[in-house]
Amino acid sequence: MKYIINGNITAHQKATFTSKKTIVPFGIFKDQDQLPNPVELLLGSFASCCLKNIERFSSTLKFNYKNAQIEVIGERQEKPTKLIAIKYIIYIKSKDNNLNITLLHKNLKKFGTIYNTLKEVCEITGEIQLID
Repeated sequence: MKYIINGNITAHQKATFTSKKTIVPFGIFKDQDQLPNPVELLLGSFASCCLKNIERFSSTLKFNYKNAQIEVIGERQEKPTKLIAIKYIIYIKSKDNNLNITLLHKNLKKFGTIYNTLKEVCEITGEIQLID
């Protein structure tokens, strides 16, 4: 499987990338608070991977849920600049007794493409919590 992304930058103005038919703007200036910077986009991809797989595994593991949320925190090292740690908490709203959080978490770690890519280059720790 291949993924194709096209990026564009207009000098001193704006930057975007295109995925399928969606144009995604991103920040290129330090004081550009309204747009995500590249690190935030990477962490957003991590979050998306986890949430997508909750949906995927709800069918496989036969559980129902109403909602899932994730909070992701990335820790950056300055010299050389790189992410050194990712921490997350996933909150799942469900009253289904079939939801096995331990098995779900194991599957998220084992089958997440972004998760598996990032765990090769930085420490990843996290947990899943049920909420009412």
